[in-house]
Amino acid sequence: MEKATSKRRRTPAAPKKQPVALESLVYEVMDGRPLYYRGYEDVLAGRKSPEEIMGSSSLQWVLVSYFMRVMLRQLDEKKYWFASNEAGVHLDHRNNLSHDVAIYERAVLTPDKINTHYVSVPAKVAIEIDVKADISKVADFNYINRKTKKLLDFGSEKVIWVFSSSQQVMIAERTADAWLTMDWHRDLELLDGQRFNIGQYLSDEGITVTEE
Repeated sequence: MEKATSKRRRTPAAPKKQPVALESLVYEVMDGRPLYYRGYEDVLAGRKSPEEIMGSSSLQWVLVSYFMRVMLRQLDEKKYWFASNEAGVHLDHRNNLSHDVAIYERAVLTPDKINTHYVSVPAKVAIEIDVKADISKVADFNYINRKTKKLLDFGSEKVIWVFSSSQQVMIAERTADAWLTMDWHRDLELLDGQRFNIGQYLSDEGITVTEE
């Protein structure tokens, strides 16, 4: 009598992950060269997901929220637009940059210029919180200065950089002879005499930032 043979069920193979397109990891384009999100190589190697490198840290979004609160409470909404969430700005065909936070004059960014494309006029004030682009290549070492100068030449009156690792703020103004870098535990002017103090705000919120 022949023994019945049982068929073994095959476990379905896990679906293969679709490769991530390099173009989807572009953060900005400067002088015709794409700048990718920091950590993009880990995504291409399958060690991280795109969301892991594109998202903001908790400190970064807290600081964005702080600046937005200062702007909404202290500046004239009838005079200005307030932008956040990596707001894109098109300088020319070789330069597409972004702002973490920006203040636009309504007289400059008029309703007819608001559409589904990047903004094509300069922000009055641009605020950048840390560097999200991969600048490990020698050609990109001077990224902060290059981006700042491009924004000022484009027409922005002030560019503010916040560096959480060193707890400093750099302020570059189009009419100033020098760009100033200061400790972030200081009262600094945002616009129209209104001030911000990152160190004081974080202290009031009970947030401690350890220098890296």
